[in-house]
Amino acid sequence: MLTKAFLDYLKYERNYSEKTIDAYRNDISSVLSYNQEEGERLDPLEISPELIREWIVVLMDRGYTSSSVNRKLSSLRSFFKYLLKKEYLTVDPMAKINGPKKRKPLPVFVKEADMDRLLDDSNFDQSFKGVRDRLILETFYLTGMRLSELVGLNDGDIDFASSLIKVTGKRNKQRLIPFGEALKCSIQAYVDIRNAEVGTSEAFFVRENGRSLTSELVYKIVKRNLSKVVTLKKRSPHVLRHSFATAMLNNDASLGAVKELLGHSSLAATEIYTHTTFEELKKVYKQAHPRA
Repeated sequence: MLTKAFLDYLKYERNYSEKTIDAYRNDISSVLSYNQEEGERLDPLEISPELIREWIVVLMDRGYTSSSVNRKLSSLRSFFKYLLKKEYLTVDPMAKINGPKKRKPLPVFVKEADMDRLLDDSNFDQSFKGVRDRLILETFYLTGMRLSELVGLNDGDIDFASSLIKVTGKRNKQRLIPFGEALKCSIQAYVDIRNAEVGTSEAFFVRENGRSLTSELVYKIVKRNLSKVVTLKKRSPHVLRHSFATAMLNNDASLGAVKELLGHSSLAATEIYTHTTFEELKKVYKQAHPRA
């Protein structure tokens, strides 16, 4: 039997473990028993590319992940490569078979109502650290900048007259991000208390000793404060960047504008957020429509 010969080859010539061989056996059995009467099996030499494609569709419909299906396809490729090597086959039925693409996970984001609750419900005192920590969260959420960009901000990067922040992104590319009156007031309040209690500094965000904030400390500040309003597994500065993009698109910003604000090099990187907003729309529809 061809399957047994292949499994023996894996065991005695390739020295595969029993666990690995069992995985190959199950994967091959899955396609050989596809669409057959109970107890019957397909002849491996008669399997066509069309049948393999049908089998892939059925697996996906049954809820198998792309990774699981691609692993099964990898087993089949090895099997048919063996049959070709032993000259049981002259044409590889897997030659033009492409596995399902792995779905990229949707960005995790904080809902607008939760961000409003965090920033507006007196979660921060009026000390230097309280004012600074609130501004860190507000800056991430209102500008969409990256963690490295926020940590790298200097006083000279804030243009109050034009309401613009200059950030240095990936590959040292610089861009200007506009900010509104609310953020301007928060920035000014922070600068006033920082200069009075810590002293002037080249770095914009600083610790109580006047030294620049580290990425690790900013991460901890964001995680600790997001924990007050959400139970998301991810509670990072990047989640606030996702939240900015999602809020912008949910409130009718164009994809091109969000791309520029985020500093993406291509529109493809920004398009993932359209899937997020669409998923939100589906949830709203299902919750709100009486016959959904």
